Amino acid sequence: MADKFPRSKELPSQSPLFWVEQKDRYLRQLLIRDIEETTNRRLVVYFANRYENAQIDAKDPSYMAELLGDVKPNEPVDLMLQTGGGQTDATEGLISVVQNIVTDLRVIVPSAAKSNGTLLALAARCILMGPTSELGPIEPHVNGIPSSILQQPTMAQQNFPLHMFGNFAAQQSRALAKKLLTAGMMSGRPETEIDDTVQKLATRDTYQSHGSVIDHREAAALGLKVEYLEKENPLWQRLWLLHCMYDFDARKARHLKVFEAQSRSTAIAAPPSQP
Repeated sequence: MADKFPRSKELPSQSPLFWVEQKDRYLRQLLIRDIEETTNRRLVVYFANRYENAQIDAKDPSYMAELLGDVKPNEPVDLMLQTGGGQTDATEGLISVVQNIVTDLRVIVPSAAKSNGTLLALAARCILMGPTSELGPIEPHVNGIPSSILQQPTMAQQNFPLHMFGNFAAQQSRALAKKLLTAGMMSGRPETEIDDTVQKLATRDTYQSHGSVIDHREAAALGLKVEYLEKENPLWQRLWLLHCMYDFDARKARHLKVFEAQSRSTAIAAPPSQP
């Protein structure tokens, strides 16, 4: 069987020692460029290492702005997204940065974009999913407690400030989701239909667990615009390979997050392990 990706008779343009040190990144960026040739869209990656419990936080919008810094006006962009969620304020910041720079955004979810990762995906014109892709409910948590619990009348009697924080957090997520869907992938749909989608995503009425799996069929049934690729699809196979590279490389190097594109890359180191 002939050697395939990334086999080449050409030597790397970088010096040998530098290439060896950075080869994981160079190989990922080589695959990113191959995917871009297939889609005719710029591809940028936000990868959060689930094994380090990486969360969307206040530093992410700046990294995203740098990552998108060489995107041309009106250039279509694919955002490959892997995250378990994080802070809603930071997610709003990420969405603001992306929307201020990108006019045609598609989000690619090779594995999981959960919680506020799903909220970020709602900023796209559509979501590309495959057999392993999953979204999740967007109900926010305050101090690790679901807002649906904090909103209960008994919580108002026990801890009124925390009760109000839960109310405000829920309002924030719902308002942002409705705004994104109204202007984006559910544009032109009746307001009642959009409200129903937000209600299902942001409460425990439909999904009793915050980790519930919303696959491509479920996402489409919710009214989201989904592009589905079968596992045999050549583009999906390349996207899945790229995801596997990030998953392995981030665990090996203990990267908390990786922000990467064809020529830009930033890796955030995980904090040292406690003795």
